[in-house]
Amino acid sequence: MDRRLIALFAIIALPAVLGGCRPPATDRYVERLDLDSGQGPTHVLTSSPDVAGAIWAVSRTPNRIVYGIPGNAPLLALACTGEDSARTLEITRFAAADRNAKAIMALIGNGHVERLPIDAKDNGRGWLWQGSYPADLPALDAFTGARKLELTIPGAGTLAINPSPQPAELIETCRRLAQPDPAVIPVLELELETEKPTQTIVPKAEPTPPT
Repeated sequence: MDRRLIALFAIIALPAVLGGCRPPATDRYVERLDLDSGQGPTHVLTSSPDVAGAIWAVSRTPNRIVYGIPGNAPLLALACTGEDSARTLEITRFAAADRNAKAIMALIGNGHVERLPIDAKDNGRGWLWQGSYPADLPALDAFTGARKLELTIPGAGTLAINPSPQPAELIETCRRLAQPDPAVIPVLELELETEKPTQTIVPKAEPTPPT
């Protein structure tokens, strides 16, 4: 066969060969849904952030903690939001995202392999990844273990989360706030009992015997 024909066939077959060589981690744990034109994400991190020395710290906002290297911009935040039984855990990944993009976030570690939907949200300065989940969602237990956790979002890379008791404490607090206080129920019942009208029973007078 002519060498030029062999070279032409090789060029035609090359895209099909390359198309089947996707990283297995992406195939197994994460997927990306692009709402714009079906093209790939514009913002792509080619490497995972360096988390050497990264820790959890209490935020100025109540019931919120942030994760990152002291002195640098935070990489992740967890916050308990909402009121009463509508409490949710809000997860914010501080990484640039495409406008209105949607993705599946993977949580791998502490005996868990979880997949949660996450959306791109505009915080006023740009689009980043953020999702809100019911406080009692079992998948959130991935944050409560004593070992390292990996959080992966397509386009934002994999973030290694060093172990700390603070995420577990926040999630437990959020779940407790979502439950009604059992101490309130007996008090309310007692108040209702005291408001019931009382009935006074007057004993009948004994008849006077004849003399």
